[in-house]
Amino acid sequence: MYEQAFASPLQLLSIGIGAWGFWRVLRSFLFKDPLAVIPGPPSASWPLGDLPKLFDKRPGNYQEDLFKKYGRTFRITGLFKESLLVVSDPKALYRILIKDQDIFEESDDTVSPSGQDYSQPLATASPHSFHTDRINILDPVFSAAYMRDNTPVFCSVVHKLENSIEQLVGSGEKEIDLLSWMTRTALELVAQSGLGYTFDTLEPHASEHPYATSIRNWVGTVNDPVVTVIRFLLYPYVYNIGGPRFQRTVVNVLPWKKLHAIRDMVDVMHKTSIDIFENAKRGLDKGDDARERIAKGKDIMSALLKANMLASEGDKLPDEELIAQVSTLTFAAMDTTSNALSRILYLLSEHPEVQERLRGEVTQAYTHHGGDMDYETLNALPYLDAVCRESLRVYTPAPFVTRQARKDAVVPLATPITTTEGREINELFVPKDTLLFIALGNCNRDPLIWGPEATEWKPERWLSPQPESVTQARIPGVYSNLMTFLGGGRSCIGFKFSQLEMKIVLSVLLAKVKFAPSGKNIVWLSNGIVQPAVEDPKRPGSGETELQLPLKVSLVAE
Repeated sequence: MYEQAFASPLQLLSIGIGAWGFWRVLRSFLFKDPLAVIPGPPSASWPLGDLPKLFDKRPGNYQEDLFKKYGRTFRITGLFKESLLVVSDPKALYRILIKDQDIFEESDDTVSPSGQDYSQPLATASPHSFHTDRINILDPVFSAAYMRDNTPVFCSVVHKLENSIEQLVGSGEKEIDLLSWMTRTALELVAQSGLGYTFDTLEPHASEHPYATSIRNWVGTVNDPVVTVIRFLLYPYVYNIGGPRFQRTVVNVLPWKKLHAIRDMVDVMHKTSIDIFENAKRGLDKGDDARERIAKGKDIMSALLKANMLASEGDKLPDEELIAQVSTLTFAAMDTTSNALSRILYLLSEHPEVQERLRGEVTQAYTHHGGDMDYETLNALPYLDAVCRESLRVYTPAPFVTRQARKDAVVPLATPITTTEGREINELFVPKDTLLFIALGNCNRDPLIWGPEATEWKPERWLSPQPESVTQARIPGVYSNLMTFLGGGRSCIGFKFSQLEMKIVLSVLLAKVKFAPSGKNIVWLSNGIVQPAVEDPKRPGSGETELQLPLKVSLVAE
């Protein structure tokens, strides 16, 4: 009886998918594809194209091999052989991300950890409409002055991390999951300095907050290959169908564990976001200090509340919209940085000579400064800066992002393309609705820019002026000739926040502890954001993994 009650909607869904697929196939015969002449690999699958390989959690060298073979701009196929573009050409990136950013917007399948009412809807809402206003509102929060003022807050949080790791290690050597600690620390940093909130005491045996767990697992779940195909296939067409209660009912009924996991993560994040927002609003009623903090926009929530209070009635955002931004901003400030820090600690464990050199630099700086370093001192440490930059260059935390053409456009190229017809072209016609993968990692490791050793991790390359191949490439990134934090109006507004976090964590920890390989096989999963994992100990031999970064940690000899 229960199954029969939902047979009709499921049948209608199947019919809809079939009709959509039939139209895509028919269209490929009726209309000539202008992108068919762009070089690229043969389609790996007729119905799914190259998407399974592109979104494989263990991609191996697939993307790198395509880049080596086809260059900065090439074609791959999506569902039913739809043409997709992979782009890392600097001139094209400038046009897509900066000059014509209103044409090339986030793709329709984009799923972010925000939403107008997590307690009811399917999952998430695209943050398109709020992005520009959010940038204007939050610019002062992520300024150098803000970072300077909040450096003591960062140091206070990281010293809690340091004390806990020292307690866990004791007088010997201990294997510790550093990913969990980096996630907890990153969340507490954005909570205290950005949200006026606290999640975690960072004590050795304290449990990880469910919010941290949800955000850490989010990218792996929504970027699962099967979920990704469904996102491309259905999400742009169904996310506005029905009201929140209808969507919630559909999610609850569908027999799909991954979708239920997404629902549960969304619920946790939304409930926590409400708590954070209500806590900030209560600050308005606590007297002059709270009002002064909000008036000056000293943190993310204060800035949002201040901007909303000053807006005209017609421009005021509803509380639901402000609440929706909490998880989006927290995710942006936390997840990428925690995984980038994990990668750096892993690299330092694999390169003890780099670790020792960096330890010497930060120890000398602490001795000279007589305690915690201020913002200017941290940023003046050349080798610390070099290690961070090189790690973010070679191991881009988010290797690509997507954009979609909202109308026909022409994109110029720095490197010409020879079409499959033998013609050389210096610009690319991009039809409306074309999906583009902006290959940030490819640009960061481009040998035409970074030389023949572009794929090698060499921090010392940043200790001397960059060659003309870098400075003349006109890379449109907001940070250090790199695309790691994107560029244009949708660049990462918090990249200075991320840099400060990485430098304080590394300087504090390296002064007290050493990191060495654990001997376990660590794989780096492509979950939209690259994350470390080991074989799931509960299911050995299954190929299943668990997100972890186990390293051996010991105290530095006095």
